[in-house]
Amino acid sequence: MPAMLAVALAGCASLMGAHPGGVSVTAATMVTPAPNWAPETQSFYRPVPVSVKLCRVEGTIEANIGFELWLPADWNGRLLGAGVGGDAGVFNYSDMSRRVAEGFATVTTDSGHKAGQPRWMADAKARVDYEHRAVHLTAVAAKALSAKFYGRAVDRSYFTGCSGGGRQALKEMQNYPGDYDGVIAGAPGPYMPLQSVRMMWGALLQKHNPAGALTDADWALYERKATDACDRIDGVEDGVVENPLRCSFKVQTLACKPGQTSDCLTSPKLAMLHAIVSPMPDEKGKAMDWGLYPGVRTRPGPPSPLLRAMWADGVHNDANWKEDSFRRTADLEAANRAMPELRADKVAIQPFLKAGGKAILYQGWADPSTNAGPTLAYYASLKRAHRELDQSVRLFMAPGTYHCGGGPGAGMFGGSGHPTTPGDPERDILWALIRWVEQGRVPERLTATKLEGDQVRFTRTLCPFPKAARYDGRGPVDDAGSYACETDASLLRVLRMDKRG
Repeated sequence: MPAMLAVALAGCASLMGAHPGGVSVTAATMVTPAPNWAPETQSFYRPVPVSVKLCRVEGTIEANIGFELWLPADWNGRLLGAGVGGDAGVFNYSDMSRRVAEGFATVTTDSGHKAGQPRWMADAKARVDYEHRAVHLTAVAAKALSAKFYGRAVDRSYFTGCSGGGRQALKEMQNYPGDYDGVIAGAPGPYMPLQSVRMMWGALLQKHNPAGALTDADWALYERKATDACDRIDGVEDGVVENPLRCSFKVQTLACKPGQTSDCLTSPKLAMLHAIVSPMPDEKGKAMDWGLYPGVRTRPGPPSPLLRAMWADGVHNDANWKEDSFRRTADLEAANRAMPELRADKVAIQPFLKAGGKAILYQGWADPSTNAGPTLAYYASLKRAHRELDQSVRLFMAPGTYHCGGGPGAGMFGGSGHPTTPGDPERDILWALIRWVEQGRVPERLTATKLEGDQVRFTRTLCPFPKAARYDGRGPVDDAGSYACETDASLLRVLRMDKRG
């Protein structure tokens, strides 16, 4: 056995057992791929094959918080936390496997419960761990275990996540500014309780009015017609609405004409679509949010199981809770009482800024799950609270991009779950963050890619808000190099709007 491998094996095994802070390492295994290795998982965070040697650390914190830490033999001195979305309960092997190959020590947590665990939201500790504690405690444990394994402290620490993982990134910035030097928050749903109210409200509207219930085909028709109407506003016909705020598509144009039975919406469906895309009213008719932007689809069908778990278990602690009793205003207030830290829209981030922390937020304009409005509202609130915010926090909007990726736009740029471009800060958002933290170079643009299989269909420039990409009128329309970032007046107006998401 080579001497260096023997030392690594011994160092890995030495991590077994109890550690301060309620940390227990239950397995510490030196992995030597031959030639590739990947952990087994049933979650959607599928790993890519790993070909580097690493120490795989499996453990728990306070008994209920599961975590995994991968320590590569060839380490770049950095720690990367990988967030998880939805109701969590799983590990983010997708980002771990990609980034460990680049030399990062990578860590992830199940947020304090296991996928499929019945009524876990009814447990107060599991609920608070899910809101914010698990990611923080995991960061602390990962730094201590890394230092023990490598014989020195980590140089820099970063966090990446999308959806619920993006919300975790915001919570780290807001609540635990010492955990990470830089965070990436994708599609974070900063005011998740309000977003959940919208989801439940829209699902119940359709449940109670079957004639108006919208199918996936109905939403696809709406998206296609809105795109056709607004695609060329930016001077490029590419099947993507660059900025939905500049689109004035009216849903009434989808109404079926006399005798028309296809490629249109019946009166009940048209009324339903109009209701759902409009600002959601409270019981007195006052708008609770900004509504959906033109052409943005949403989830068809009944309320998702995650929504039911949130309201039945997390908010009301009633296994027999009836969804038809749902009330927008009262249940939002109840959610904020039961899970106050589920919100990630705090603007008091002075400790993070003072410590030199950097954050990049990104959001798909066409995201049907965690809609763009709440992210824009939160960023606008941050801008109002911090005059020099652009030196520490930036937001990149991705046209035509769905939830964390996908959609007709170029949505691949090194975010959570994306293919990576190691060491390239122009094409990989993590390396853009690293260059910002370690070299002080503010990210002024990103190149995003639209993939079809493994092939690049086109590239686009993503710009820091309130700038948007503008075609130069000369170069190839499929090349990001043909686009410049220019301030967009419609985006400037967002910064002056109220705080509703």
